[in-house]
Amino acid sequence: MDDTDTKLLALLRDDARLSVATIAKKLGVARGTVQNRINKLQAEGLILGFTVRLRPQAEEQRVGAFMTIAVEGNRPEITLRALRGDPAVKSLYSTNGRWDFVAELRADNLDEFDRVLSRIRRIEGISNTETSLLLTAHVR
Repeated sequence: MDDTDTKLLALLRDDARLSVATIAKKLGVARGTVQNRINKLQAEGLILGFTVRLRPQAEEQRVGAFMTIAVEGNRPEITLRALRGDPAVKSLYSTNGRWDFVAELRADNLDEFDRVLSRIRRIEGISNTETSLLLTAHVR
């Protein structure tokens, strides 16, 4: 990946709906170059897909939280499989330090969120969790 690929990815991250012609103009390269690079990045698995980012207020009725998770000894694979399979887990990261994983959780309301927390805390291998509700999003 070179500097042009990096700039191309930055443009797509900002607006995945930009046309190939617009991207080419912004990068100062031919449209064919942009299309070939996008195809190559997809074939290499660097671009997994294109998506829509919603304004945080578009999902204002949903409850969101970050949960940090500690796993007992040699149980991370079992725990990871269970977390990946839970529909309330929107993103999941392994980390270092006190916590083994950080999960972004979503639920339609507080009652459902309570059930999500109970369900996740019962997953085999989880020894401790800490959850912070997401209140206000400060995004551009």
